Amino acid sequence: MSLDEQAATMDHKQVVALLASHQQLSTAYVDVTTRVAELTRQLEWFKQQLFGEKSERRFVDPDSRQLALGEWRSTDAPGTEITIAEHRRRTRPAPTEEQSGDDPVRFDESVPVEEIRLPHPPIDDEHEIVSEKTTLRLAQKPASYVVLKYVRPVVKRKADGVLTCPPAPASVLGKSVADVSLLACMVIDKFLYHLPLYRQHQRMNAAGIHLARSTLTGLIHREGDLLEPIVNALFESVLDSSALAMDETPIKAGIKSKGKMKTGYFWPIYGDKNEVVFPFSESRSASVLNDLLGRYRGILLSDGYVAYESYVKETKKNVHAQCWSHTRRHFLKAEAIEPELTETALLYIRHLYKEEALLRPKLVDDTKRMELRAERCKPIVEGFFEWLKTTLETRILLPSNPFTEAAGYALDREKQLRVFLEYPDVPIDTNHLEREIRPIALGRKNWLFCWTEIGAKYVGIFQSLLVTCRLQGVDPYTYLVDVLQRVESHPASDVAALTPRLWKERFAADPLRSAIDRPVKNAVS
Repeated sequence: MSLDEQAATMDHKQVVALLASHQQLSTAYVDVTTRVAELTRQLEWFKQQLFGEKSERRFVDPDSRQLALGEWRSTDAPGTEITIAEHRRRTRPAPTEEQSGDDPVRFDESVPVEEIRLPHPPIDDEHEIVSEKTTLRLAQKPASYVVLKYVRPVVKRKADGVLTCPPAPASVLGKSVADVSLLACMVIDKFLYHLPLYRQHQRMNAAGIHLARSTLTGLIHREGDLLEPIVNALFESVLDSSALAMDETPIKAGIKSKGKMKTGYFWPIYGDKNEVVFPFSESRSASVLNDLLGRYRGILLSDGYVAYESYVKETKKNVHAQCWSHTRRHFLKAEAIEPELTETALLYIRHLYKEEALLRPKLVDDTKRMELRAERCKPIVEGFFEWLKTTLETRILLPSNPFTEAAGYALDREKQLRVFLEYPDVPIDTNHLEREIRPIALGRKNWLFCWTEIGAKYVGIFQSLLVTCRLQGVDPYTYLVDVLQRVESHPASDVAALTPRLWKERFAADPLRSAIDRPVKNAVS
């Protein structure tokens, strides 16, 4: 029996009750359908996190000649002639005399070469050696450690029998048994190559070196104390920037209860002189920004976390810019639900990035960049926001729709997303900062956590120097070996000269070396 036939046999009250129950069923159906769609989207997100690609790059050129694995271009029939753009291939550098053997190995002059001469048959009167051939093989010694043995003569003066002996070379950490080269390598292995101290301890034992685990931890902490004034000076240099990029990333640090760790946060800050610092805080609240950026006045570039917006509103002396890359990621979440609308939004952002790529600092100065942004980028930005407003007005989209959420995220931050058009030195996103956070993320997968909050502070100290060294093109081993020896006698008023950027200008040409890196007379190894 249909609904109309059933209603014909009912009185007024029964019809009202039937319509009410039907309305409830319809509402429940819409709710269930919406819930299923939301759970499906969450499931796809989790599958993407576990099994999908992490890269945000997309293939966007439909005319590309590159095919996917297993794909066959059916439009190109056998024998069809195609035109391929000509290209120039760079010539390889000529091999050196050391590298000109049968199997050349590419290496620079810093790599030691051990020569092994193979025996030849006895040479008689009918044979002679006319030349030599070389074959190179790359070899490795497991966990190569060296004990430096300083032999100091004791001299007796015959007249009065007084004994004298030259002092042992000063150690960076007082009476520590560790040479400065070991201190530098421990830091680099742990924070650059993500090798936890317990693995370094195992490697030492395998190489015949027997030290307590606590000794290694103590060495790292004492190094951090020596380098902390340098990182403080580096922080001051970063805060002198006209534009800062800032983010936050979690780290397990400190014991919360038995078997549980507290969650702390690094707040990486990227300055406009290619310098980065990683201050640590136990909180993610906006009050941390007041402590870190108390005296800063300039442009703050960040993601959409509300703490940054609250800080800028409170200070009233900073300009807040936001990241286009984070805006794009919100639209990517809507791709499965609203593919057409998402593709249009991504197309706008893609064109914006394409134009911005032509305005990199090495190609265009600040004045010209501002003019070109107004000419090329501004129309794209205005078209994008106008399209978003029109779409939300003309299309029927639920508030829970992922595209609605992404569009709302962008429109709520329209003013902040336009800031880069007014200031030539402001990047379009925080990708340059996120690249420098990667060592922290990789470290979390290796050393997992920091036992104490003090340990997390030391992690920030070492990462600040190592990441800045990489950005400045400074070899971290050479830098640490020099600075660890120089810091104690260096004037405290000029500690900024030991930051990687200024150290490169003043000391990189003739750095202090470890005894293992320079010839030492009368030393026996």
